[in-house]
Amino acid sequence: MDWSNKVVMITGASSGIGRALALELARRGARLGLVARRREVLEETAAAASAGEKGRTKILPADVQDAPAMREAAQQLMTAFGKIDVLIANAGIGVTNSALKFDAAKTASTINVNVVGAANSVAAVLPEMIARGSGHLLVISSLAAYRGLPKSAAYCASKAAVSAMFESFRLDLEPRGIYVTIVHPGFIKTPLTAGRHARLPWLMEVEDAANKIVGALEKRKKSYAFPWQLATIVRLGMIMPNFMYDWFSRRNSLRE
Repeated sequence: MDWSNKVVMITGASSGIGRALALELARRGARLGLVARRREVLEETAAAASAGEKGRTKILPADVQDAPAMREAAQQLMTAFGKIDVLIANAGIGVTNSALKFDAAKTASTINVNVVGAANSVAAVLPEMIARGSGHLLVISSLAAYRGLPKSAAYCASKAAVSAMFESFRLDLEPRGIYVTIVHPGFIKTPLTAGRHARLPWLMEVEDAANKIVGALEKRKKSYAFPWQLATIVRLGMIMPNFMYDWFSRRNSLRE
C-alpha cells in the first residue's frame, strides 16, 4: 500500500503499541495525528516518527473519555491534512480485578477508557468518512475478548464489548465503503505487561506486533488474531466444555 497520501489518527500514541504503530506508519510514509493525554510524551513520539521530516505529524493532546475533545482533535487533524483515512483506536488500560477483592470502580474506569473511549474515537472521525464514502477503522482488542480469564473481569469484559461493537460497525459501514478491522493480540512487551511475574506465553516484541497490525490493515482483514500459536489455544478454549476450561484456566493465571 502507498501510505504517502494516507492520514492516520492513532489513539494511545504515547507508548506501547500506539507508539510503535506511529513509528512504523511514519516509516512507510503516512501522515499522522497522535492522540494521548500527555503532550510531552506525544512530542517525543512525534520527534521519533518525524525523523527530520517536519510537517507530517500532528500532536493532538486529548482524553478519549472526553467526546468533545476527541471531535476537536479530529477536526484539527482534518484542518491540517484535509482528511482522515484511518482511525486506529488503540487507547486502553488493563487492571487486575479479582472477584475476591472486586472493585466496581476499576471496572467502570476500564470500560470508560477501553469501550467508551473507542466509541468516542469513532464518533470523532465517522461523519466525514461516511460523507466521503471511504475510510478504515481499526481497533486493538485482545485475545482476552474470547472468554473470561482469572483476575481479569474488567479487562475481559471491556475487550469483549469493543470487539462486538466494532463487528456491528463493520456490518453497518462496509456497504458504505468503510472498512473495519478488529485486532486480537496476545502478549506484547508494553507497559501493560511489564512487572508480571508469570511467564507470558509467546510474548512478542512491540515492533513485531506493530508490523503485523499494519499488515492486517493493508490487507483489510475483518479480524486478525496473533500470535497464531496462542490464538489457536484461545479458539480451542471457546469450544471447551466449561469444566475443562475452568480446570485449565485456574492453573494458568497470567495476572500474577
